[in-house]
Amino acid sequence: MTIQRTITPVDQSVYVERELANGAAIQRALEQARSAQAGWRQIPLEERIAVIGRFVDAVITDKAEIGNEITWQMGRPISQSGGELGGFAERARYMMDVAGEALADVRFDDKPGFTRFIRKVPMGVIFVIAPWNYPYLTAVNSVVPALIAGNAVILKHSAQTPLVAERFAKGFQAAGLPDGVFQFLHTSHEDALGIIRSGAVAHVNFTGSVAGGHEIARAAGETFISTTLELGGKDPAYVRPDANLQHAIENLGDGAFFNSGQCCCGIERLYVHEQVYDAFIDGLASFAAGYRLGDPTKPETNIGPMAKARSADFVRDQVDEAVGKGARPLVDTNAFPMDERGSAYVAPQVLVGVDHGMRVMREESFGPVVGVMKVSSDEEAVALMNDSPYGLTAAIWTSDVAAAERIGDQIETGTVFMNRCDYLDPALAWTGVKDTGRGVSLSRFAYDQLTRLKSFHLREKV
Repeated sequence: MTIQRTITPVDQSVYVERELANGAAIQRALEQARSAQAGWRQIPLEERIAVIGRFVDAVITDKAEIGNEITWQMGRPISQSGGELGGFAERARYMMDVAGEALADVRFDDKPGFTRFIRKVPMGVIFVIAPWNYPYLTAVNSVVPALIAGNAVILKHSAQTPLVAERFAKGFQAAGLPDGVFQFLHTSHEDALGIIRSGAVAHVNFTGSVAGGHEIARAAGETFISTTLELGGKDPAYVRPDANLQHAIENLGDGAFFNSGQCCCGIERLYVHEQVYDAFIDGLASFAAGYRLGDPTKPETNIGPMAKARSADFVRDQVDEAVGKGARPLVDTNAFPMDERGSAYVAPQVLVGVDHGMRVMREESFGPVVGVMKVSSDEEAVALMNDSPYGLTAAIWTSDVAAAERIGDQIETGTVFMNRCDYLDPALAWTGVKDTGRGVSLSRFAYDQLTRLKSFHLREKV
């Protein structure tokens, strides 16, 4: 028997212990999922959607308890953690609303005597591997549309947030989802790859690191199953001289430091036009210095620990390397006494004098640090934003909508924002380019990832 232990970043104690599934348990789950999916796909779409609606209602009923669990599992301040369920419900309900249109048959009526159409049919069993940083939002993106489309789902949630998978199971049970249609497994890394290699699932939806994505892709490559991969990011923003500067400072500061910077689409590098550069960095440094780093279970805390102490030290190493190469930190970390090497608590930091030869401007930080560079033109900003192996989102701060569209069209990214950042609109395709991965979640197009096309060509008379 192998035990999985979740170490809380709040105080480094063991918060959750769970037994990992063995080979027999994994095989039973796969067999039950295949059997249950055969019946679930026959249930009318309207009834499947109704079950999902009851599931959402059941989960958000426990908002206070769930918020506390999020804080203890991954460190987000208690004043913020429960708010994740608002986005959880918004995304689920949007995917419910568009399902009828997205899953409708595509019909062709131009040939008399023939009935011809394309049907989107469920793939079978979907294996979802979800991360800890937004544990409900990232899981709902794939679990809900997969089930609505008539698939069965097996969820492997992060070892940092195992209670989320159990909350999903409780919600589906309350909603009356047939047994076996949704299951979760606490498994080892190797056993998860073994599930993929086995070919017993039809599709894998993975959100995580680039290295993890490569492992998933290699395992899937041994079969003919498909994958959706949302991987790393180093999301940029550009502040033009015509931007509303105070709005840009506040929103980009939040985009860089909220959730201790542990956001897939968090802002990690900034390019600011020379005409507003000095005012911007003064404002951003002041904004960062105003955070209250501390125990996330206390209501006054607005930035808590990172999920793991080693991740905090990784960020510190990036900052130290940049400073050693000439960068200048604008936030005095002495004002944040909990920030010390070896601790999961790390202060927000703004670096100037940076360049793309520094790791902090090239590697994903996934922490509360942002580098700021001065630029003299839109063209320079675009070139720097594209000088990255990643491409999830990019944000442009300007009062000129035409300029934002023109610049955005040149940026190698999945989403372009104007005057906002770090947000997922469920109506828009969530996707990325380069090492950020492949595939789509959210929007009506997510259903194309979770179904396969089946053509019907019926001669009416012979």
